[in-house]
Order: sequence, then C-alpha cells, then structure tokens
Amino acid sequence: MINAAIAMNRFGLGARPTGTVPADPADWLKSQISKYEPVFPGMASQPSRATIAAGFREYQLDRTDFRAARKDAATAMAADDTPQIDPSKIEKVVNTLRVQYVAAADARMDAAISSDNDFAERLVHFWSNHFAVSIDKLPVLALAGDYEFTAIRPHIMGKFSDLLFAAVTHPAMLLYLDQAQSIGPNSPLATRVAARRNKELGLNENLAREILELHTLGVRTVYDQKDVTEFARALTGYTVGGMAKGPIQRVMAQNGRDGDSQFFAGIHEPGDRVVIGRRYSQQGEAQARAILSDIATHPATAKHIATKLAQHFAADVPAPALVARLEKSFLESGGDLARLCRTLIDSPEMWMAKQAKFKSPWDWVISSLRALNVRELPNSRQSVNLLAQLGQPIWKPGSPAGFSDTSENWAGGAALMRRVEIASRLAERSANRVDARTLAPRILSGQLSTMTTESIARAESPSQGLALMLLSPEFLRR
Repeated sequence: MINAAIAMNRFGLGARPTGTVPADPADWLKSQISKYEPVFPGMASQPSRATIAAGFREYQLDRTDFRAARKDAATAMAADDTPQIDPSKIEKVVNTLRVQYVAAADARMDAAISSDNDFAERLVHFWSNHFAVSIDKLPVLALAGDYEFTAIRPHIMGKFSDLLFAAVTHPAMLLYLDQAQSIGPNSPLATRVAARRNKELGLNENLAREILELHTLGVRTVYDQKDVTEFARALTGYTVGGMAKGPIQRVMAQNGRDGDSQFFAGIHEPGDRVVIGRRYSQQGEAQARAILSDIATHPATAKHIATKLAQHFAADVPAPALVARLEKSFLESGGDLARLCRTLIDSPEMWMAKQAKFKSPWDWVISSLRALNVRELPNSRQSVNLLAQLGQPIWKPGSPAGFSDTSENWAGGAALMRRVEIASRLAERSANRVDARTLAPRILSGQLSTMTTESIARAESPSQGLALMLLSPEFLRR
C-alpha cells in the first residue's frame, strides 16, 4: 500500500477517495507515459494567438493616443483645445487580457484536479516552471496559458531538444525576455535605420543568457560571457508578429502573422558564430537551431536536468546515485524524456518511505481538491485567487528561474498560516459529504501516523477533522 501512496502522491498530484488503487504502482505510472495525450478539453475554448495579439495591439494604440493627448493638453492654449481621451478604454482592454489569463489558469487547474494521467500532468507543471515565463509583463498576460498548452504539453514525452526549441521560441518567451526586440547590429534593418537616422539598434542578451544558465547548461558551467553574446547574435531574427516594438513592429505589420513567432531574416546578425568552442557557419534560422540542438544534448545539460528532476521528485538534496542514473539515461538517449521518466520510476530512491518533499502551494491546493473529490472549481478566478493568497500566483514567478522547488521557501510560519485559513474554507465546503476519519486512511494509505489518526478522531466537528487532515505532516509532504 505504501508504494501505491507514493505513486499517487509523489509522482502524481494526489490520491482521490474514489480512485482505484494501482495493483502495480510502477506499471501504472509507466502506462501514463505511453498513453499520454497532450490535448485536454479546456484547450478548445482558449483564444487564438491572433485574438490575443489584436487585444494587445489595441492596448498599445489606446495608450499611445492617451499619451499624445496628455502631451497636447499640457501645451494647449485654451480648454476648448484640450483633446478628450478616456483612460477607461485602456483599462477595458487590459481587463480583457486578464479575463483570458484567468480562463487559462482555470483550465489548467481543471485539468490537474480531474486528470487520471496525473504523473504526466505533474511533468507539465515541472517543465512549465523550468522554462518559466511571467505575466508580470503585460504582453505575456494572455499568452501564458497558450505557452503551457502549446509549447510545453505536446513535448514532455518527446526529445528535450524539441521541448527546448518550442519553449524558447514561443511568443510568450520571446516577449518575456525581450528577444522580440533584439536586432543584430549589422543586420539589414539595423543598417538601414543607422543610415537614415544615425541611430544604432541594439542586441538583447536576456534570452541567450537564460537558455544557457537556466534551461540547459546550468549556472557557471562551461560557458562565459562571450558565449552568451555570440549566442544572442545567433538568436536575432526571432520576433512576434503584431506584438514587437519599434522598427520591427512596422516591418512585421506588413509581413507578420499576428501573435505568432517568426524568424525575420532582416534583423538577424550575419556571420559565423563560435559558441562553447564550436563554430557555426550556418546562416539565418539554421544557425540558432544548430546551437540549440548541440546544447540540448551537452553533458552539462544532462547533469543540470537530472539534478532538477531528482530535486523535484525525490528530495531537496537528492541522492547522488539518482542524479547520476538520470544523467546517464539522458546522455545515452540523446535527451529522450519518456526514457528519462522510466528511469525515474525504476530508481529505488524514488520509493523510499520517507516523505522528503514539502508540497509547494500549487501541489498542496491540487492534492487537497483531489482528496476532497472536487471535480470542478465553484467559480471563475478561484484558481488565481487561491494561489495568489498562498504566494505562488499562477504563471507569475519572481524571476526567469521560476518558483523554488525546495521546502525552505514554502514551509515558513506565515505561509503555513495561510494554508490553515484555506484548509478551513475547503473543509467547510466538503464537511457535509466527506468524513475525514474514513478519508485520511484512503488518501494517505500506509503513511498515516497514529498521532494524526487520533487528532482527526478527536476533532470537534467534521470540518475540523478535514482541515486537520489537509494540514497534517503526512499531507503537507509527498
């Protein structure tokens, strides 16, 4: 029974009271790899990128008009000359983008609490956080859901190189890390602008740096600043139709597909590149693809990915043997993620009885809703509000590094008090249909301590018993 609980709570997103306990937990997990389907019902109702881009462009135009009106008003000679621009127009467009974000966040949570393929669902969340974007930037607000649904989900069981390319060239990533505005200093467009306006257009290194530092090789490994700059030059050309700025915006307005990532040769920096000791003579998009392909299977990347995967699933400080085994699997398979998952499942370190991982707010909320057999959210914004209260707002990490995966960031006193408040609210809603005394042994089979069992039995009310279960050491960890 303990292995079944580990499969459902450590690999998956939490047990359900009505779920079938797998007779062979390892085979049950492996079956999720082979039958994984990246599409889920909630995706069909999401807006297209073109629709999102149109909304953002309307915001940009309204903001430009408003700024111009304020400037004119400041120099107007009489009140009758003062232009009238309603700032509420801008807020209305922003609210539309927020509504699209909330709908995507709700769809994400609906998929997580209803999925029977929850090992795969956990992997979606892991990789989405690994390749983190943030809605802190308005252009990303309505694109974050599309990013996870179309760039991350389809590739979690394929090759890491395909996942890498899909993630870093998605419009949300290009806009988040300012790649959409990056222009090769010697590109055709930059040359024309320099000749006409005596103005240099600049290179942006943000995306190149984060790919090397966070997404692939790891911090302070085999690359240096020169590699970052050369890689940034190779990446020039990737932009987003209808959502870029400056000279690119004007050119893409005529040639771009609104909301889509595109490679525009007119802003690509010409010439060979040398990155991590290897020369790349390809030109245009082929150059960036070649570099991405090589770093995707680099030994440093294998170690970095193996360490992060082990840290997420096993322990904050994972066993070196587990990391080494995953690293070897990654290298031997050329970054085959399905094989990497099977190696994780077959690793004895993953089946230790000790619950070494403290649940993040997302993990805890999802596992709580699954334990209480909540199949859908009661209203819109529920997912957004819950996670914001707990300090892990959906698709809004504090940096490109994503949310922390270690307990020190989630187990503080203030954070636990917020969980107490939410556990009480969730328990009150479910107390009339669920008894914690019978639910806890099923959800935490083989892991439930005598102390927790007795605490639940002595609860003053059904809702208090459920809250105690959700806040028990066994439920807070996985």
